[in-house]
Amino acid sequence: MTLEERIIQSLDKIRPYIQRDGGDMEFVSVNDKGVVTVRLLGACIGCGLIDYTLRGGVEALLMDEIEEVTGVIAEDYDL
Repeated sequence: MTLEERIIQSLDKIRPYIQRDGGDMEFVSVNDKGVVTVRLLGACIGCGLIDYTLRGGVEALLMDEIEEVTGVIAEDYDL
């Protein structure tokens, strides 16, 4: 399984919790330093708690499950 496939598989574990609150996110890319970029969707866009969700949830899960992952950032978007 590729790194990207493993990241998507891990993200799919946390997505139902994010979707329950009206948001969503999808995998965009991972760079050569192991930083994963995700795209925010739905209620996640503009949410004041997104930093907590990214760091305390998504990043913690990915870094715990996938050794190559060093961080998670959200893709820039226009409101």
